[in-house]
Amino acid sequence: MADTTSADNQPSGYVPPDVWTWEPGNGGQFASINRPVSGATRQQDLPVGEHPLQLYSLGTPNGQKVTIMLEELLAAGHSGAEYDAWIVEIAKGDQFGSGFVEVNPNSKIPALVDRSVEPSVALFESGSILFYLAEKFGAFLPTERHARAQVMNWLMWQMGSAPFLGGGFGHFFAYAPFKIQYAIDRYAMEAKRQLHVLDTQLSRSDYVAGDSYSIADMAIWPWYGGLFDGIYKAQAFLGLEDYPNLERWYRLVGGREAVRRGRIVNRATGEPGTILRERHDAADFEGLTLG
Repeated sequence: MADTTSADNQPSGYVPPDVWTWEPGNGGQFASINRPVSGATRQQDLPVGEHPLQLYSLGTPNGQKVTIMLEELLAAGHSGAEYDAWIVEIAKGDQFGSGFVEVNPNSKIPALVDRSVEPSVALFESGSILFYLAEKFGAFLPTERHARAQVMNWLMWQMGSAPFLGGGFGHFFAYAPFKIQYAIDRYAMEAKRQLHVLDTQLSRSDYVAGDSYSIADMAIWPWYGGLFDGIYKAQAFLGLEDYPNLERWYRLVGGREAVRRGRIVNRATGEPGTILRERHDAADFEGLTLG
């Protein structure tokens, strides 16, 4: 272990205690909602609409994965994929309401309830939801063994890799209360490595897992395509011009009508006419500018 004095630490003088204890204020921008225990903090029932699928989410990259999938299913003619999308404002702590915690004990968006079966099925983790919907409707997930394995490989790659991009690079680059060069350098290197992995893969095929559009693309696009859209405002810092195959794919997937619809659902902020806080019917998109 490196021999450092407390003066070298950030903040200067910080020395890790023998036992960590939580203090309100830990966490910078997200201090008001971060805590070291799970469970509900208040009684709050979830709303329920008329459609078979009830989505409780927010238009973050993880939330966009599921709304893109649902819009793609509807565009492909799967009427059973009609859904109500209810906004969960995580900055206000909606994810700690008792109804949400009952669906997702991990208190993270998105969460989905399938009421078309009895008893209903509660789902959490975006990758699990994408897989469930693909299986349920027989869409965007190949049945042939090798092609299916590739889609699942890349879906799981995203689930394991994106925390380094979002919770690692994104947090320390954009949200931490002060800039820490070591943390930014460490996670920028990993983000660049991941971008190179994708760019190399996309030099071989139109889509991430091969020549067919799949749930792997839906999972990866909001995070890594989102960098081209300006999440974290890191386009120049990460040198996105170094990844032409990735940019081609970003534009290919982003041009799909269902993607343009799905990406604006459950957004909490944005210019008027560019967000859809709740979605209950296709007509809700009328008059909006799609992303």
